[in-house]
Amino acid sequence: MAYVRIADARDAEEVARLLVAFRDFYDSDWPSANAFLAVVERLMDDRKTEFLLGSTTEAGPPQAVCQLRFRLSVWTAADDCWVEDLFVSEEARGSGLGAAMIEASFERARVRGCRRIELDVDAGNEPAVGLYTAKGFQQKHVAHGGAILMARSIEEDL
Repeated sequence: MAYVRIADARDAEEVARLLVAFRDFYDSDWPSANAFLAVVERLMDDRKTEFLLGSTTEAGPPQAVCQLRFRLSVWTAADDCWVEDLFVSEEARGSGLGAAMIEASFERARVRGCRRIELDVDAGNEPAVGLYTAKGFQQKHVAHGGAILMARSIEEDL
């Protein structure tokens, strides 16, 4: 079972903690944990940004984070939803939490009137590419450096 909710200002430290773990997943040490927290706190004040937190237990600590950014598109005449970051902690991988986070992203996009949801993913992250493909995302472009741009219509779900 997966439990996903919208983070609020009281969750800034948990969001930052999971984003630091995401940074560490890519063997990086920058930005600093303090920088992550400062930016998360700032983004939480931006109505065009939402963070989702997920866990495999109802009362357990968050094990997944998803950052959503919303922006007006001339091509859809509505907001698009951009999945800026999605990270599931190692202990929760394979539990279905990543899929639940994507489903919650679709719901947030629908609620906000979006017609399209997009993301990019490291081509070498095969589990993530597989998840997004299984959830209906289609590859649109491969950037220099191996990032894959993927998109999915939200309208088909309305």
